[in-house]
Amino acid sequence: MLSQLYKGFVIDEALGNNAFSFNQRQNKSIYVPALLQAGLDHLKAGSRICFSEVCEGIEKNVIGLDCFLQWKYADKPVFIFDNHNHAFCFWVWAYQNGHIDMQASLVHVDQHKDMREPEFYLETQDLNNLEKVFWYTNEVLNVGNFIQPVLSVGLIDDIYMIDHRAAFEATMPEQYILDIDMDIFSDDMSYINDSYKLEMIRTFIERASIITVATSPYFIEQEKAIHFVRKLFEGR
Repeated sequence: MLSQLYKGFVIDEALGNNAFSFNQRQNKSIYVPALLQAGLDHLKAGSRICFSEVCEGIEKNVIGLDCFLQWKYADKPVFIFDNHNHAFCFWVWAYQNGHIDMQASLVHVDQHKDMREPEFYLETQDLNNLEKVFWYTNEVLNVGNFIQPVLSVGLIDDIYMIDHRAAFEATMPEQYILDIDMDIFSDDMSYINDSYKLEMIRTFIERASIITVATSPYFIEQEKAIHFVRKLFEGR
């Protein structure tokens, strides 16, 4: 079902991630790649713009992944994608397929909290309609506001924010959704040793029910993000 929705498509209206600075930009469209059921051998940067923003008068257009990936690691569902809002759709899929229950815990490893308010919320019953969830993910949500909606519908009950050094040492619940933004390895987060971050995130993986990984091309170079994804799961 997910692969039937994520077939590779363009957003060319001021919707979702494409709404940022839309009227100020020359580039008016972003690309959302297809989702493949495949492993890390298929993980690579693409060639199409997935995110555009104007910052201090300069337009920045960034390239995302060649494709999104759905695979299993240690028998856990893993999704790898570029812009972080897609995690919302994959979490709902995990709920629909029995990988997580309502009122789950979320361990959110990220440079940012991503707790902005969306324009509007879905209802709890909408979690049974994956097509509507997919539409909401891509045309309403963006990289900064996809967590409040899962709190609103009761899919997630508590959040462990891992966005600074001390947070990595927090006591975690027995089971949880593990959500990793690879911008935790960006230059802005270099004050935390990369080896330490890799070691700690690997321990988080052990008790995760599902793992979502965003390569966040606006905040970290994709080749660097891909490098750390491989180190995280393959040790290289």
